[in-house]
Amino acid sequence: MSQRHRSQDSAPVPKMDMRAHAHNERHRINSELQSVAAKVSAGYEPDEVHEPGRAWVPEHHRTRKASGGGKSLRHWKVKAWKRRSTVRKAKAQAMRLAGDQP
Repeated sequence: MSQRHRSQDSAPVPKMDMRAHAHNERHRINSELQSVAAKVSAGYEPDEVHEPGRAWVPEHHRTRKASGGGKSLRHWKVKAWKRRSTVRKAKAQAMRLAGDQP
C-alpha cells in the first residue's frame, strides 16, 4: 500500500494508547448515562437533564468526516434513474403537445 498520503511529521498514536482512550471514553459516557437515568427516575424532567456526548473521537474519524467521507452517490446506480428519465421525456412530450394546441 502506498505511503504517500501519510504525513511524515507525526507518528501514529500507539494502538494500546488509542484503545485505552476509547475505553475511558466509553466508561465516562456510561457512568454519565447512569447518573442521567437516576435523575430522571428521581423526578427530573428529561428535558432538564444534560445528556452526555462524545468528547473524544479518534483522529482517523475526524479526518474522514472533515474530508466528506464515504462514497459519493452515483446517479446511474439509483434505482429510479431510468424511471426518472422516462418521466422527463413524457413531460417534454406533453409540453410540446400543449404548445401546438391553440
